[in-house]
Amino acid sequence: MRNTGRVITIAAIGVLLTIGSALAQNQSRAQEQIRDRDIYGYQMMTQQERNEYRNRMRTAATVQERERIREEHHAQMVERAKERGVKLPEAPPAEMGPRGSGPMGGGRR
Repeated sequence: MRNTGRVITIAAIGVLLTIGSALAQNQSRAQEQIRDRDIYGYQMMTQQERNEYRNRMRTAATVQERERIREEHHAQMVERAKERGVKLPEAPPAEMGPRGSGPMGGGRR
């Protein structure tokens, strides 16, 4: 009888861990999708391209370098949209992060 209780407890723990892991993966995917939407033309980029763009922006040494990367990216996405017959907003999203007005930014609220 005592072993049966242990088996049930271990099985229950296994089920809870599996559920917890699945929920964490879903939350992580949802956060990634939200983050992707902050990239102009994200819907026309592969996940690898989005990761590379974020990395370039993160490692840019100056505000001017980030602006140059953003402008180059914007021009590339406008060209890609024309090639594919896709309509994009004219302006990219506001700059994200400490200086921007996005969710992480310090802009006025």
